[in-house]
Amino acid sequence: MKRVGFVLASFGLLVIAGCGSQRGESVTSVNFNVSKYEKVAIVDVAGAIYGEGVKGQISDLFTMELVRKGYSVIERARIQKLIEEQKFQASDLASEAGAAKAGKFLNVPAVILVSIPKYGEEKMSMTAKMIDVEEGNIIWIGEGSGSTNKTLGTVLGAAAGAVVGGVVAGGDSGDRTIGAIAGGVLGGVAGNALSPEQEGQIKKVIQKVCKDLPSRVVSPKKK
Repeated sequence: MKRVGFVLASFGLLVIAGCGSQRGESVTSVNFNVSKYEKVAIVDVAGAIYGEGVKGQISDLFTMELVRKGYSVIERARIQKLIEEQKFQASDLASEAGAAKAGKFLNVPAVILVSIPKYGEEKMSMTAKMIDVEEGNIIWIGEGSGSTNKTLGTVLGAAAGAVVGGVVAGGDSGDRTIGAIAGGVLGGVAGNALSPEQEGQIKKVIQKVCKDLPSRVVSPKKK
């Protein structure tokens, strides 16, 4: 149990203040015809995130912003079924050409790729691209960043779980367990679901990224 106390004490030094702001911006192609892109599909969520549960949550957060802008979004379950049936690989969907090919199978005019290249101790970054399926070119791209707001409870909770698992396993395997879990907490988003803190911060960044995405919602005329 000495190992437990030592590791928890070590992680106690990793207190993250959690303050900071989110920012985002985007650029739209001059050829963007908002009437053409009624229906879209988020075909890939990749980067410093692991697990279908986490990817699903991030996809849902993006879907909320797209629906708010007036877009119709293909259900994620349908996209995953297509990927399985057509045997698409992650590397295929990560490219504009591969994503556009998936969009043709889904019968949508545009697809969206989401990437979170960094999710560290203090900061996260995100990019999103909307790709015209027929042309294969990017018609909208946004990027943003913000605080991850990792709390002491988040870090110590995962560390404690790793330590307990390591003690039960014993020996070197326990050390490997600690290293793997702690590395996942500090180096990205891992697991079956985002914590409420993670979800809240990612949602704020998504809102910033999508702020200037062309809207399909027609504002009511003033009388």
